[in-house]
Amino acid sequence: MKANSVSTRVAKAVFALVAAVVLFVSNPLTSQAGMIKNKKTATLPESQVSVSYVGSNENNVIFSVKFENPTAARFWLIIKNGAGEIIYRQASNDVHFSRAIYLEGSESKMNPTFIIRKGNEESVHSFAVSLSTTEQVSVTKL
Repeated sequence: MKANSVSTRVAKAVFALVAAVVLFVSNPLTSQAGMIKNKKTATLPESQVSVSYVGSNENNVIFSVKFENPTAARFWLIIKNGAGEIIYRQASNDVHFSRAIYLEGSESKMNPTFIIRKGNEESVHSFAVSLSTTEQVSVTKL
């Protein structure tokens, strides 16, 4: 009977030790994750960034992205889809950045988000695009 009682006490002690170690280790990880999540970013001046809808062609929706970068610092152009997945990413250090972006219009609705990120500054431009097609039918009598 005593052997069983001793092994139960040892098992409880080991369990308590493991639980204490897990709590001790996970607490700093939680606080660090919170600090990263709440990272502050400044907004780039709107006078430097322009994102606009230009038009569409057969299969694409076209946007114009312009960024005035007088310091020629490295920046990122990031485009995300409606689900938040990155579909395009390009780094540049152009002083006068200007690109036409062609997004494939295979879906009837899309929500692209354009992000210009330079250091801890960024500019975010989101759009809602609804695509519809019309059919023209002409009938002539022969």
